[in-house]
Amino acid sequence: MVAEFAVEVFQNEYLTEGAREVDAIVTVAASGMPAAGVAPVDIAQVVIVDCSGSMRYPPTKLDAAKKATATAIDTLRDGVSFAVVEGTGSARMVYPTHRGLAVASPRTKTEAKRAVRVLVSDGGTAMGRWLALADQVLAGHEGPLKHAILLTDGQNQHETPAQLSRTLASISGRFTCDCRGVGTDWQVDELRKIAEAMLGTVDIVADSRGLADDFRAMTATAMGKAVGGVSLRLWTPEGAEVRFLKQVSPTVLDLTDRRTEAGPRTGEYPTGAWGAESRDYHLCVRVRPAGVGDRMLAGRVSLVTPGGDVLGQGRVLAVWTADEALSTRINREVAHYTGQAELAEVIQDGLEARKAGDVETATAKLGRAVALATSSGNTDTAKLLAKVVEVEDPVTGTVRLRPRVADADEMTLDTRSTVTKRVGKGGG
Repeated sequence: MVAEFAVEVFQNEYLTEGAREVDAIVTVAASGMPAAGVAPVDIAQVVIVDCSGSMRYPPTKLDAAKKATATAIDTLRDGVSFAVVEGTGSARMVYPTHRGLAVASPRTKTEAKRAVRVLVSDGGTAMGRWLALADQVLAGHEGPLKHAILLTDGQNQHETPAQLSRTLASISGRFTCDCRGVGTDWQVDELRKIAEAMLGTVDIVADSRGLADDFRAMTATAMGKAVGGVSLRLWTPEGAEVRFLKQVSPTVLDLTDRRTEAGPRTGEYPTGAWGAESRDYHLCVRVRPAGVGDRMLAGRVSLVTPGGDVLGQGRVLAVWTADEALSTRINREVAHYTGQAELAEVIQDGLEARKAGDVETATAKLGRAVALATSSGNTDTAKLLAKVVEVEDPVTGTVRLRPRVADADEMTLDTRSTVTKRVGKGGG
């Protein structure tokens, strides 16, 4: 089967005379991917296991991490390249022992699981060094499909935030990394920073007994990718300015600052690897204002491979009109995802205010979050919010902060704040 990509644009192209901002939701859908059992094996995966001293408390935590890593190894298809890295205050190869990749087979999987079983917890935490070693290992894989799993239970105490930032800047775009925090002693902002830079996901596994299932799911998803290194290429007319480009489904991820120039008035934004899936992007372009009756191609969005092949394309239009019924109509896709992006922002702001003891701001922000989650039908987020606030009126967002909130509930709300509710398309 040959992978196929479809690009659709949802917008209200009508603007009032002199208006400049053009909003559009760009939906990219990939289909025609090979079935999981026959998908290509030109994939490389590295599992990074936190083996710092804190992983021994309780002892079941490291045991669960070992079992989860073994599960990930078992989930690999034969022929896939893989490695396991131990993370402490430094980084060390667990399997293979040299800085390279092994090829998955019954023999190498058994050897890798044997090496994982004898891991012990000792030392500090320096995630940038872990990622740098994973980057070196994955550099030996020629294909674009490269994936890592990073598991930690603690904070990045043995390198500075600036050191981590420099590492992320140097390796961003080279592989995708999904991050998982086990327990409640790690920092959501740190793992989110890594996941966003590496176009991956972040989540909490509050109970270490859930690690194996999570590792199995992440590895299976990675095995289902068939096209890697894909970028969104955006052309805009002379005098136009890209205000932002954000992925808004399945999660919120701001790609605006990830732009690389690709020709006159053309930039490319990384999207990572694709399987059979659909993603939505919110594009906002500021164009030169025009008069009634004028029309403009405000943007051309293309999905391109690393070699420059165009997989799909859509157009963003601007039409200036004196008809208020047309120009004031709010496109439902744009309105929905604007609300979902705001939902993620007010949750994070509200939780930060709550930690700082600013009850008034926290109540206002989290109340707004409840109203947004309710109006958009985001029931999963609404349930998480209800563990942090007492909801008096979900429609108006009237809430009270709960006096006692479990750390796991607060961190789960924070990590999953960027998960959005999909909107039905075509409402106009």
